[in-house]
Amino acid sequence: MEIITNLSQFCISEKTAAAIGKFDGIHLGHRRLLGEILGRRDGLASCVVTFDPLPEVFFGTLKSGVLSTREEKRRAFDRMGVDYLVELPFDREMAGMDPERFVREILCERLHAAVIAAGPDLSFGDRGRGDFALLRRMEKECGFQTVMIGKEEYQGQVISSTLIRKLVQEGRMEEVRACLGISYQILGTVLHGNAIGRTIGIPTVNQIPEADKLLPPHGVYYSTVLLDGKEYPGMTNIGVKPTVSRTGALTVETHLYDFRGDLYGRVITTSLLTFRRPERKFSGIDELKQTMQKDLAAGREYHGIR
Repeated sequence: MEIITNLSQFCISEKTAAAIGKFDGIHLGHRRLLGEILGRRDGLASCVVTFDPLPEVFFGTLKSGVLSTREEKRRAFDRMGVDYLVELPFDREMAGMDPERFVREILCERLHAAVIAAGPDLSFGDRGRGDFALLRRMEKECGFQTVMIGKEEYQGQVISSTLIRKLVQEGRMEEVRACLGISYQILGTVLHGNAIGRTIGIPTVNQIPEADKLLPPHGVYYSTVLLDGKEYPGMTNIGVKPTVSRTGALTVETHLYDFRGDLYGRVITTSLLTFRRPERKFSGIDELKQTMQKDLAAGREYHGIR
């Protein structure tokens, strides 16, 4: 996959089928949209057009974190087989761009879009005046075909990034999976921790999440970790470890069942499957260890580990 981030210097030489969206948390609606441009039999290259940062982040209206960091989105699009990922730098110039100019100069001249797929709530350009209706009006002038992709629903609600953020903030991980199509993921490099887990016989791999990543409530989750294409069952604690840490630093720590090996410096993806219990401060190491042993035993049953 080719990643394009420089607005002034890119021009794709072949004709493309382009999907436009914010793609924060690549949910079932996004996957339906991406399915329209992937694997086309007309020979068009697949192209995803998105904005970085999100407009809500740029304008300060997003009060929570993002569902997908830049790197998480890049890896997801690459796995799907996208040919080109265009990350348009969202700044004052982009926010104020005339929408007709956006269509002509970016979608037509630089992307050579022959097909443009988007949702009915598409918005771009000055004051959000660019929408799907504008694309339709410019079809003949620019020589592309538009495809509107309808919304997906979950339990009578339209699946959206806003809905999924709410579910994540409430720790409803099974419902998050139902909307995303996959479990909620945290990508990160394994770093050295304080080794408390190892001293009590429960070693963990430690990740420091990206600052803008939305995390669920502090607590214990059953999880899996993806490493070199293989999944390992685990138990993840998200929080500040009030019993053993005085720094208040937020960490994501995962114990991998029956795993042996050194993962320091490796990039792993932790998938949160279900919420076990909230984080709390224990009276000391002994009580912490006893509770974690109960968590681990219940986790073995959850994962089906003998």
